[in-house]
Amino acid sequence: MTKAHKATNQEQFLLRRKMAVEGLGEDQWEGLIHDLNHHPCVDFAEREPNGTLQVTYDGTHWSVDELLELIKANGGRLKTGWWSRRKLAWYRVTDDNVRANAKHEPFCCSKIPPMKRK
Repeated sequence: MTKAHKATNQEQFLLRRKMAVEGLGEDQWEGLIHDLNHHPCVDFAEREPNGTLQVTYDGTHWSVDELLELIKANGGRLKTGWWSRRKLAWYRVTDDNVRANAKHEPFCCSKIPPMKRK
């Protein structure tokens, strides 16, 4: 069964992020999930049993860097390691691509180009 998205989010620009977070107690996890689920740009957030945060957000209005700031504000941090750094870099690239695609105005390439007048 699929989950209904928030009305404010554009489904085609939703980004799903999975991050290993450490340094949070049980109350801090609950606060973080509560803050994320009540954020207008976040569609859905949950904690998985192994300490992994799974977040789906609107990439046109929010970024992974803002997510990291919210995690740090609640007292957490990402697990360090090569794979975490690699995923974070990839998340930043795809965030930029989604923002660029949202601003792009499509055009028809089969139209006849305008004629110059003499």
